[in-house]
Parts: sequence; structure tokens; C-alpha cells
Amino acid sequence: MATQALTTDILSRLLAFDTTSRDSNLALIEWVADWLAGYGVQSTLTFNDEGSKANLYAQLGDPALPAIILSGHTDVVPVDGQQWQFPPFGMTQRDDRIYGRGSADMKGFIACALAAVPRWQQLATQQPMARSLGIALSYDEEIGCLGVGRLIDDLLARQLPIAGCIIGEPTMMRPVIAHKGIAHYRVRLRGRAAHSSLTPQGVNAIEYAAKLITHIRKLADTEQAFGSRHPLYDVPFATLQTGLIAGGNAANIVPKDCEFVFEMRWLPGDRHERFVESVRDYAKVLLAEMQQVAPEADIRFEQLVNCPPFEYSPGSEITRHVEALCQGCSHDAVAYTTEAGRFHEAGIPCVVCGPGSIEQAHRPDEYVSVAQLAACDAWLDQLFLRLRQA
Repeated sequence: MATQALTTDILSRLLAFDTTSRDSNLALIEWVADWLAGYGVQSTLTFNDEGSKANLYAQLGDPALPAIILSGHTDVVPVDGQQWQFPPFGMTQRDDRIYGRGSADMKGFIACALAAVPRWQQLATQQPMARSLGIALSYDEEIGCLGVGRLIDDLLARQLPIAGCIIGEPTMMRPVIAHKGIAHYRVRLRGRAAHSSLTPQGVNAIEYAAKLITHIRKLADTEQAFGSRHPLYDVPFATLQTGLIAGGNAANIVPKDCEFVFEMRWLPGDRHERFVESVRDYAKVLLAEMQQVAPEADIRFEQLVNCPPFEYSPGSEITRHVEALCQGCSHDAVAYTTEAGRFHEAGIPCVVCGPGSIEQAHRPDEYVSVAQLAACDAWLDQLFLRLRQA
């Protein structure tokens, strides 16, 4: 009961911080750093270019021992336009549910990890530990896993030994061993404006954008019909789609400008660049056609997001721990993306496992159940017991 009370108290404090990705997370990070300092644990911060956001890394135990890292992101998605029954930036408990933005994704896990600190320290005084414990908190995960790279770079630069990483995304405490990668590209087309009664004198940027978007749709349809399959995924093939488009000034003006953003989600072992190359090649054909009328016409590509896919390392230490603690659980693969891809890319073995359901993430009245938090608390205690010296 004392553990549950501490986890809930910490979660209430975390939920009170509005850490929407467009805003700073420093108030939360500073609170966590102060909280850890109260237990004699020092934190290292790595900042974004503006100094308005920070990652935090703290390590408990002998830093010479390989660390098992508990990792979570501090940023949350916006609540704009959503109808909430409960205050989004505050904790409301009703029966077995704790409501608040980020309760499931993923401040619930962060609360469990922080609440485990005194229990880890008590265990470490009773018996030497074979591993150290790392706590990693990141910024800007929700807009493309942008912040955690600086945290990982810092860990590698300091040559800290790392045994593995648990990414505490909401999985109902079932291990996720693989996920797709995701990339976003913005395409900007510049044509030539003209009066709509003189369309041959103009180059319609929207119409040429539509041709590219149709090409992307054909690539997606081909993948669905003939692409590689991975049976663990609910959508077992690579997907592409166009999510944003803007262009034009008036119905009677041939539009000079148009831009759109398209997305790819691909399986581990695949290359998303093959899709980009296909779109770029077709864009060159279209551009040559556009420049026959308007030599100043242009098509430009800008990469916005590139989060690599993730696939677990079957023989790694972290995999052995998780499999022992999740006996009887199925191994899941998911279409959404996590920071596990970044850690995996850096050579750090990972498993994704945390309290709550991804179905609650990003929704109004997001919640995590008290039972899931208690399960995570107990799971971490069992993990710590496995990290004792034999």
C-alpha cells in the first residue's frame, strides 16, 4: 500500500505539469531532479538548442556496473479540440482509474520508476547488486523522437556501460519486441500563377501535387498487395499516406504554391528510402514538364521525422529478464513507434513494456488503471531481485 501511495502521489505531481510538446518540460525535469536529489541521486541534463527543454539521466548504484535503464518521455500530445470530463493537467481518480493527459502515455511508468528508487536503495543496502539502475526521461518524443538522441549521445560519449533498456510505453505490461519505423516528408511545389481564364500560361502546383500524391497512393497499394509481411503486426506490411496539404489563394487563380506531408511506416529490415527515391524520381519527371512552361518551377523535399524501427535482440540480457518476468505472455509487435528504435540504433538492447493501454493514449479523458500501476510496481520489484549478485 505504501508503494502504491507513493506512485500515485508522484503521478499526481507529474500530471500537474503541462508538458505538451510545443511547450517547455523544464518545470517537470527540475522537479524530478530535486526529488532524486532528496535520495542522494544526481541527475545529468541535456538540452535542446534553445535551452527550453531537457532530457534527464540519473544512475543509481556503482556507475562502473552495466546499467538497466528505465526510460520514458515527458512530453504529451495537445488537448486542443478535445472534450474532457476531467481536468487534463491534474489527477482525478475515479474507482480504479486515474485520469489526466499523459497518465497512460507515459507519466504512469515514470511515476512507477521514480517510486521504485527508495525500494532499490533499500535492497542495495541489504545485498550487493550486479547491475546499476538508470532512469532516462526525454523531451519531444511525440513529435518524432527528437530529444532522446541527445541523451543517448551523452551516454555513449561518457562510455557508460549499459546492459539494456526498458521503454515503459503503455503495453498492459506485455512485452513488445518490435515496432515499425516512421518517417514524414514535406514536399513543396512551386508553379506559376495565372488568371484561371488563361490556364495554359500557368503551372498548377495543386494539380502536380495531386499527381505525386496519387503516386504515393499507388506505392501504398502495391505494398498492401505484394509487399513483405510480418505476422506479428496488426497491419503486417509497410504503409504510406498523405496527411496534410495546403495550397492556392482563390478559385479563379491558377495556384503557384502547394505543399503536402506524406508518411511512411515500415517493417524492421526494410528501407523506407526506396519509397522516397520512387517519389523523388517521379517528381523529376513532373518538374521537367512544369519547367517547359515555367522555368522557375521547383519541387523540394524536406525530411521532418525519421524514427527507425525496432526489433529486439533475442539473446540479450534485458530480453532474458523480461521473458522471465513475463512468462506466458505473448510477444507483441506494434505499428506505432517508440524511442526503442533510437536506443536499438545505438546498439542498446531494448524491450518495450509498461502500464496502461495504448488505446487510451492521445484521447480525451486519458487514464491508467490503479491495477496497472500496481502491476508495474510489483514487476519492477521482481526485476530488482533479479539484478542482485548471485
